[in-house]
Amino acid sequence: MKIIQLLSTATLLLALSSCKNPADKTTAAGVEEAQVALSGSGAKFSFTDKSSIEFTGSKITGSQSGGFKKFAGHFTLNEGATLPTSGVIIIEMDSLYSDSEKLTGHLKNADFFDVEKFPTSTFTMTEVKETASQSYELSGNFNLHGITKNITFPATTIKEGDTLKLKAEFDINRKDFGIIYAGKTDDLIRDEVVIRLNMEAKQQ
Repeated sequence: MKIIQLLSTATLLLALSSCKNPADKTTAAGVEEAQVALSGSGAKFSFTDKSSIEFTGSKITGSQSGGFKKFAGHFTLNEGATLPTSGVIIIEMDSLYSDSEKLTGHLKNADFFDVEKFPTSTFTMTEVKETASQSYELSGNFNLHGITKNITFPATTIKEGDTLKLKAEFDINRKDFGIIYAGKTDDLIRDEVVIRLNMEAKQQ
């Protein structure tokens, strides 16, 4: 009996050690109550089809990634600047995909994003602070799963002619947005979800 218990414990420890939390390598977004959105000025830069919004979630036995195929939005930018004066991203939640067809269906149902009830998610910029050359601290109201919170995360931008590129990688706590499904007792889902933004916008 003791040998079986030791083997079970060893197996569990191996599973725990074999799947590190991907969010340990990213910055956790600051979370506050919703703020006043930026009104914006300057030229409008709309997202191109080279943009991507991806995510990675994990549980004690492994991690899985996905993203969204359909989203739209823009930044506004003053001439000669690389600092957006406003911006909005609108995501069609039913366009969610993942590396598992079964997982994709589960993420869309009421345990997670409940896309039938909450068909869109939005991010609206509220503040941008420069921290270094072409590096910023970006804040915005993020509406997800029917809950709006103001989140803050690091981002970088590059301006090339009529194209603005913005990249960001950070993590959020899904429970801040009412997504509380825990998973199976022996395969618990972590609260942190890594988000990767790779946005390209061209001047209209």
